[in-house]
Amino acid sequence: MTAAPLAYITGASSGIGQALALRYYSAGWRLALVARRGDALRDWARGAALDDERFAVYAADVRDVAAITGAGRQCVADQGLPDVVIANAGISVGVDTADEADLEVIRATYETNLLGMAATFQPFVAPMCRRGSGRLVGVASVAGIRGLPGHAAYCSSKAAVISYCESLRGECRPHGVRVVTISPGYVDTPLTQRNRYPMPFMMTGAAFADRAFRAIEAGTSYRVIPWQMGVVAKLMRLLPDPLFDRLLAGRPRKRRRHE
Repeated sequence: MTAAPLAYITGASSGIGQALALRYYSAGWRLALVARRGDALRDWARGAALDDERFAVYAADVRDVAAITGAGRQCVADQGLPDVVIANAGISVGVDTADEADLEVIRATYETNLLGMAATFQPFVAPMCRRGSGRLVGVASVAGIRGLPGHAAYCSSKAAVISYCESLRGECRPHGVRVVTISPGYVDTPLTQRNRYPMPFMMTGAAFADRAFRAIEAGTSYRVIPWQMGVVAKLMRLLPDPLFDRLLAGRPRKRRRHE
C-alpha cells in the first residue's frame, strides 16, 4: 500500500503554519511538524484530534542551523522524503535603526525569516532533485514588495525571501522540483492581532490555507493571497517615491520589541 504524501511545515505551532497543517491533514496527507516548542505542538496536534500515526513533531529553532537541518534529516530517516516542504516560520517586529538595540532585532529577523528558510530547505534540495519531484514552498509577504516605515527588518527580510526563492526556483526546476513563493496579505493570526493600523482584505487562517494549498498543488511559482492585496502591492510599487512617502506619512508603525 502506497503511503500518503508527506508535508513538512515549520512554524507549525500557531497562525498560518497551524492552518496549513490542518488543511494538509484534511486532504489526507501525513505531517512533519516543526516548532521551537515541541511539547506544545504535540499537545495542540492531539487536541485537534490528529491521528498519532499521521504526524510527527520535530523540535527545532530555525535560527539554529544545526538544529533545523538535523530536524530535516531526521524527518527523512523517520518518515521518508517529503513531497512538500513549507518554510513558514517567521517573526515580525518593528524596528528603529536609530536605536542601537534594534540592530539585534534586525539580525534575529534575518536569521529567522531568510537564513532559517534556507536551512529548512537545505536537507531536502539534493534528495528531491535526485528523485525528480517535490515542492519547496517559501512563505514571503506582500510587505516584501515595498518598504514601510518602521517595518525595515520585516519588509527587507521578506523582499530577500522573494528573491531567494526566485533564485532557488531556477536552480531546481531542471530537476523537476518546483519552488513556490506564497506572499500572504493580512491573515488573522497572533502576529497580526497586535498591529495598530488598518489591515484591508483580512483573511481567516483557514481561508488562506485553502488558497495556499491549491496554489502549491498547482506548482504556481508565485502567488499573492488574497489576490486583492496583490493588486494593492503592485499599485504601491508603481507609485513615484514622493507620492508613496506622502501617503505613508504619519501611518502607525509596527510595535517594537519593548512594546
